[in-house]
Amino acid sequence: MTLTALFPSPGDTTADETLAALTDTTLSFGDERVRAYLADVATALLRPTVARRHPELAALGFFLRRGEIEALLRRTTTPPGTTRLPRGLVFHIPPANVDTLFVYSWALSALAGNSNVVRVSPRADAAATTLLRILTDSLANADPVIAATQRMVGYDRDATATAAFSAACALRVIWGGDRAIAAIREAPLPPRSRDVTFADRSSYAAFSVDGWHAADGPTRDATALGLRNDAYWFDQAACASPRAIAWIGGVADDADACHRDLMARVAAQAPTPRPELAVRLRAETYRLAADGDADALRYADGDRLASARLTSTAPPPRRWLGPGVFPYAHLASGAALASLLTRHDQTVTHFGFGDEFPAFAEALAIAGVDRIVPVGTALDFGAIWDGYDLITEFSRLSVITP
Repeated sequence: MTLTALFPSPGDTTADETLAALTDTTLSFGDERVRAYLADVATALLRPTVARRHPELAALGFFLRRGEIEALLRRTTTPPGTTRLPRGLVFHIPPANVDTLFVYSWALSALAGNSNVVRVSPRADAAATTLLRILTDSLANADPVIAATQRMVGYDRDATATAAFSAACALRVIWGGDRAIAAIREAPLPPRSRDVTFADRSSYAAFSVDGWHAADGPTRDATALGLRNDAYWFDQAACASPRAIAWIGGVADDADACHRDLMARVAAQAPTPRPELAVRLRAETYRLAADGDADALRYADGDRLASARLTSTAPPPRRWLGPGVFPYAHLASGAALASLLTRHDQTVTHFGFGDEFPAFAEALAIAGVDRIVPVGTALDFGAIWDGYDLITEFSRLSVITP
């Protein structure tokens, strides 16, 4: 099957041609040539013309800044008597619904000194197109080793291509749903190779009723903007996007009032949904009510936002409901929220817990949650993700004894 070469130069290609064009790994862990290239990419992503149009690219630019990369490498420990080395060829299969994720995964692997092949979904949107253009333009000042060791190709679920790249890689990185991961795993790896997988996950937001009452108007507005960004970037489909809100403490009537206030502030900043997503918003909230999981529905500004009050017996929603759907529940304590969560759940964003926060966070972590971060930072990617230290996963240790 013919694939679309996207980086370092566009055109038609095949899996065999892509692999043949890669030079053997000539990079080292933390290679300065990669650092310099990523720093140039970060500068381009942070330009106002790009950041205003695609704020998610500005977040990526911040992640790739030289200072952030240097700090990441300083935090990566190498045990005495060992040296840290690249793994070899890494094959990345990122999701289509988060169109910048392929660069986070690839950049960390390249920083570890690996050659990489990245499959980019043809369903990726304008932000991905802009990103690929910036990656290509930034090669002008880069060391030629970057173009020689890195490849990005576009194809849509071609088992033959996936099998060819899998057979050649030292590490395969799969981001996607459980079924997609199972299908990709049908392509065998070499005996000493392995997978790092990022499967279906769900995420939530937790607000303290008392904390919301104590917050002033500007703080509430800023928090609503943070929730808006957490939810509406990537159409609320990212694994870290909140699928529901828990209001902790107080009484039910207080929680209802707090939620109405929060939703009014979010709605004032929410984008107008595309027609097909507005239909989904209605269909999914009606389904919650029809299934007996919600006993009250509210809509703000037409179909810009929907709110559904969950019944006491409703499970936490784990399926994608569409952008701008905010089911919510009142819970007596953080422990009550922790009792509902499992290892399937990835991120809980939080607001207003004050002195209660350490115990609250510990309960959530024990329940299985991997990230407990402030509202507004759900989508801030980190080198530790889903419990993996990625820079460590993308490298290997060699024991050296004089």
